[in-house]
Amino acid sequence: MWAREMFDTDVYHLIAAFIIYSILGWTVESIYMSLCNRRLTNRGFGRGPFCPIYGFGGVIGYLLLRPLGGSLIRLYLAGALVATLFEYLVGRLMLKLFGEVWWDYNEKPLNYQGIICLESTIAWGFYAIIIVTFLHGRILGLVDRYDRVWGIRCCKLVIALVTVDYLLRLMKIFNISLKQQKERLTDAYRSFRTRWY
Repeated sequence: MWAREMFDTDVYHLIAAFIIYSILGWTVESIYMSLCNRRLTNRGFGRGPFCPIYGFGGVIGYLLLRPLGGSLIRLYLAGALVATLFEYLVGRLMLKLFGEVWWDYNEKPLNYQGIICLESTIAWGFYAIIIVTFLHGRILGLVDRYDRVWGIRCCKLVIALVTVDYLLRLMKIFNISLKQQKERLTDAYRSFRTRWY
């Protein structure tokens, strides 16, 4: 699976880049919001330093926008538009699933529904230029500096830790306790066992 080719690269490099973008995005946003709030602020969904919207945004943005790398103006405009649309769609999905968006631009000038704003749109264009012309190549270079077997193990470990972290967070949001889940599974097992034995 890890060697399978997709979008002119393999799955291993795509997943590793996704993880790195997720951690970098969390780091930049948490530092920025900590400075704004004048206290340490975790901008991730879970407890760990991981923000998948940046992972998806970085990888998908690179794949979509790399053909525009020869024209910085076109790259900037397309990056600003694509990222703003992505941010808006994710915000709407979060509203539908969780009843809230985990960022709020209502205080920013020229915002729309508090989900997107001009300030972020301007920043997304610059991020697109940085990712396509500089950052993505450096990330792939970093991934290639380490043994592939070790890298795959690290990717699996990070994905497992983030999955557990996010599942625990979702259980808390939806008021699902581990004890209730254990009782439900035990009851289901006993019911199954009585019917079939």
